[in-house]
Order: sequence, then structure tokens, then C-alpha cells
Amino acid sequence: MVTSRKENPNKCVVTIFYFCAYSRFVRGSRLTRWVHGKRETLLWGAGGAVALAVILLSCSTTNRTILAPPSIPGAEFVGSEECATCHEQIVRDFRTATHARLEAKGENAKNVGCESCHGPGSLHVQAGGGAGTIINPRKSPDTCFHCHLDVRAAFALPHHHPVPEGKMSCSDCHEPHKGIAIKGAPTNIQQTLKAGGLAFLSGNETCFECHTQQRGPFVYEHEAMRQGCSVCHSPHGSVNQRLLNERNATLCLKCHFQEQKIPGHIFIGAIDHSSFLQQGTCWSAGCHEEPHGSNVTPLLRY
Repeated sequence: MVTSRKENPNKCVVTIFYFCAYSRFVRGSRLTRWVHGKRETLLWGAGGAVALAVILLSCSTTNRTILAPPSIPGAEFVGSEECATCHEQIVRDFRTATHARLEAKGENAKNVGCESCHGPGSLHVQAGGGAGTIINPRKSPDTCFHCHLDVRAAFALPHHHPVPEGKMSCSDCHEPHKGIAIKGAPTNIQQTLKAGGLAFLSGNETCFECHTQQRGPFVYEHEAMRQGCSVCHSPHGSVNQRLLNERNATLCLKCHFQEQKIPGHIFIGAIDHSSFLQQGTCWSAGCHEEPHGSNVTPLLRY
């Protein structure tokens, strides 16, 4: 049995919360929000209170349990030291990886390391590193899903990156052998620990490798881009189109909202948006078609 040394909520509980977060019961209930780097405190609804209770319960009473390493018929465990004879740089980088922050108990204690994901390596060693003698998680997400149950659930949602279909691999975005497992993220151990699990909030470069049109630079930036793509998008999967965290203008109103002085009206800035919000989303109603940035106007239009 392999468990996370750091606090790590039970993934089954998180999966339940993951789906509940999309329901109307929870949607819109938040304790705090960040608006371009500034923290604002909001009131919680009943759904938010329940969600908080679930999270606190899972974090305080359970630890994620990683099941035994995958098996390979006829192969035996050789230890990470043997892997280092050929993969020296990978083993050296692995010291900075969040995947390295593991501890083992019981008879599997000696198996923690490379073989926790790649399976026993004796046949691989005997074959001189031959392909097909070791498990390669890049070929299938199943090895990753073995531990990341919440991510498996996200990929089952209607809109997701095509990882289950085999058109993408987890490794297209993630670097499991160093840092916080995100390509382009810091590999220095202190930077890694400081960043913690906020992988996608550390930068957008991983997303920009494919989504080049959103990279910019733009004459007029949308400041939310500085906080990370995941402020608006759920990178693994969502019930909403375009992997959005919310399906309508509620997404924008989480940041662009202010105290309303006239009942029945929604002012954003000095403009009454009450009628605009009934015409569709902020980006589809002909108002702010370029939410990632614009070269034409600060109103984020074409």
C-alpha cells in the first residue's frame, strides 16, 4: 500500500463533490473570490456550506490510498537504483516531483519509485530497455487513473480533452517526473513545494502549446489570463461547452459583479447589463467576443 505523505483527500469523496459542484444546489456559492489579485469575501449559500463540510470531512479523516503497483507477468521488482543506471537524469529530476512525495507501508514498501507506475522492471532490464517490457503510462491513461480517480470522473463528463479516446495523453500536459507535474512549471524543490497543487494556476504555457490563438500578446489584455486558464476552464472535463466552469454569464459575474443599488437591475461598471444578460453569454451576445484579449478595444471585441 502506498499513501501520500502530504494531506490528500480521499478521491472518491472529492469525485462526489466534483459532480455536486455543477448542480444548482452548489453553483454560485463561494466563500471568497479573487478579482485580478484582490481577495473579496462573499456569503455562502446552503450548497456551499454542504460542500465545505464534505471537503473538511474528507481532508481531516482520510488519506488517499494508492493501490499496489501494476503487475507485469513474469517480471519482478528491481528498485529505482537499477533504473538510474540508464535513466540517470529522470531519476535525478524525480527528487523535485510531487509524485516522489510518497511513503509506503506493508510488503509493497520496497516498490515505491519508478515501478509504482511502470510496474516491475526485471524483464525491461534483461531486454536492455526493450519496448513492450515495461508499462508506459504515456500510451494509456489507465495507469494515471489508478490513483487520480477524480480526474477519471472528469474525463467522463460530456465535454473533455480527448484523452479517453486516445487522441491525447496525460503527458501532453503533465510532466510526471519533475516539479508539480505540469510542463514548464518550476523544478526547483522549494518552488515546487511553494506552488503545491495549484499547477494550472502557475501559468498558461501548457495550454498555449495547443491553443496558440489565445496566447497573445494582445493590446488589451483580459487580466484573468494572468491568474491562469483554470480560473474559467476545467482542464480535464466539464458539463459545459468549451470546458467552462459555468455555462452562462455566471462565469463572468463571479469577478465582474458589484453591489447593486437599484433593485431589479444588474450594473457592471456604469452600464446596466440587465437586458444584455438575457441575450446570451457575455461572449456570445455580441458584446465581448474575445474574452482572452483583444487588439481592438478594452471591451474585448473583435
